[in-house]
Amino acid sequence: MNKKCLIFTTLLVCSFLNVNAQYTELINSNRPGTSQGAFAVGNKVLQFETGLAMGWEDHALLKTETDAFTIDYSIRYGLLWEQLEINFSGSFLSESVVDNRSVVPFEFERSNFRSNTLGAKYLIYDPYKKRDLEEPNLYSWNANNKFRWRELIPAVSFYAGVNFDTKENPFLPPNDPSISPKFVLMTQNNMEGGFVFVTNFIIDRITSDFPTYSYILTLTHAFNPRFSIFVENQGIKSDFYADQLIRFGGAHLFGKDFQIDALATLNLKDTPSKFFIGIGASYRFDMHAKDELIEDPADAKKRKKEEKEEKDKKRRKDDFIDDDTQG
Repeated sequence: MNKKCLIFTTLLVCSFLNVNAQYTELINSNRPGTSQGAFAVGNKVLQFETGLAMGWEDHALLKTETDAFTIDYSIRYGLLWEQLEINFSGSFLSESVVDNRSVVPFEFERSNFRSNTLGAKYLIYDPYKKRDLEEPNLYSWNANNKFRWRELIPAVSFYAGVNFDTKENPFLPPNDPSISPKFVLMTQNNMEGGFVFVTNFIIDRITSDFPTYSYILTLTHAFNPRFSIFVENQGIKSDFYADQLIRFGGAHLFGKDFQIDALATLNLKDTPSKFFIGIGASYRFDMHAKDELIEDPADAKKRKKEEKEEKDKKRRKDDFIDDDTQG
């Protein structure tokens, strides 16, 4: 356990996680945590995210020891509107297992995709679009940096996706359907002081005999635009697999389009106990043409009304001048 703590401390000090709102000049990556932020990558932005991890598992009841290797990947694209993102994500797992239940240990290997999911995320509510237009208070530092209750109101997004699974997959329940749905409700709070809090509430494979319900809570602290740390808790509940996972880590930004990251993961049980460490990277192709202000329908209606009143007022004024001139 001391070895785990030492590695976690090292990662915590040398890590970064970059979380941004809507389209930004800097890359907006979901890595290295496993939660999805509420905001899309931005219209016409193509982004690739991937990571490699090594892990060790010990199962107290089955008396197995496992060395694992995983590859995670994600392709994200902002389509049509700033609020919309389509993405494809997945994970490949390879394990070398030693079974110690007999006098002579038995070793075997297995590998397959844990997941491959195609889906879309849409920003339902963004509380920050109006705040970004507010002018700072030039006379009070305290007024610009104090806590505001409105910071507790998060941005909200909804994700719907489809899982595509292979047959006879050793990492999935037997007789699982090859195609199943996945739904995620996401919230994100961007708080003063460089803190970002993201929540994911997930319903997965609900058409199978073993549906999975889970949550992910991710807290990030940015020391500066290039360096931050994060901590994450994931709870998983299913008749096939249940767990509580803790993750630490982060990433560092190299330029506005490239990010590297590192993380470590452990769980809170011994059936099996888990410990993983990994590294990853994110890169985007930024074809974003212009910034777009996402406007509430009510605000748009009010703005159009004000513009019409202004035009009517100007027309009446012009008519009055013309009449006065003619007279």
